[in-house]
Amino acid sequence: MARPYRLQIEDCLYHITSRGDDRKKIYISSYDYEKFLEYAVIAKDKFKCYIHAYCLMTNHYHLLIETTEPNLSRIMHYLNTAYTTYYNKKRNKTGHLFQGRYKSLIVDGDNYFLDLTRYIHLNPVKAKMVDLPQSYKWSSFNEYVTKKRDSIIDKAAINKYYKLDAVKYNDFVIAGIGKKITLFETVYAGFILGKAAFVKKTLQDLKEHVAGNDTSYKDQLIETISLDKIVSMVAEKYKMSKERIYDSKKKPILAKKVSIYLAKRLSGLSNKEIGDKFDISYSAVSKAAGSVDMLIREDKKLKRDVNIIISHFKG
Repeated sequence: MARPYRLQIEDCLYHITSRGDDRKKIYISSYDYEKFLEYAVIAKDKFKCYIHAYCLMTNHYHLLIETTEPNLSRIMHYLNTAYTTYYNKKRNKTGHLFQGRYKSLIVDGDNYFLDLTRYIHLNPVKAKMVDLPQSYKWSSFNEYVTKKRDSIIDKAAINKYYKLDAVKYNDFVIAGIGKKITLFETVYAGFILGKAAFVKKTLQDLKEHVAGNDTSYKDQLIETISLDKIVSMVAEKYKMSKERIYDSKKKPILAKKVSIYLAKRLSGLSNKEIGDKFDISYSAVSKAAGSVDMLIREDKKLKRDVNIIISHFKG
């Protein structure tokens, strides 16, 4: 299955996540965390990028990176490869450490910077690893609220989005503890977190970037296809009614999961908009699509079925 196109332009803010293969731990000792951050610092110097926030969890990590050159893939290839090499050598292992490719969201920093950094810093609290974010050692929260001299984040660059005030930022993050997370409900087409004007500009940048790039990515430009057309194709493939796919209230049947997966890839709708159509939460949309993404790696028939439906729309 074709990989989604990654827009790589200069001066772009990205929320990056990468998870351990089969959700296994990627950090075991304190030295592992330190080594990963060491590689992150090398990466930002080597590739001239900024690190605005980070949180290293047991089996995944979050980074908020801003590029100054169109080189996100090079940054992430270096970081994940360098750390995997270290990890495997230390433990006499071979093979993959991370599950597939990293995930990236292009972020509208003017409108979502604060909320996104709060989400990143509250990950350990949400996971019940600590009661307060300042108690967690492997995130950038304490760099936001103290005058740490060996700071990994780039405070001067952060001021472009938010003039750091330690007390106000601390109060803002603490106020988010226990609140429902709605930040990702408006993610557009699975890779843009921003207001309407930002989404429009990003899509235009994507079209221009791909149009001027003589690569195999030209056929991967986002085309918005109606959800109803997608569900109709899936219903035909699985020999059932559209109504059954839409209205199933139990654990999503496979046809419903496939419809959700394809909607995320082809419709241009946000997770919340897709969830509203299927009467499920936006987080359930991510889970259903993620489960199909994992299934098609092992189930050749399912992969073929999904590709047939995609080819119908892409011609």
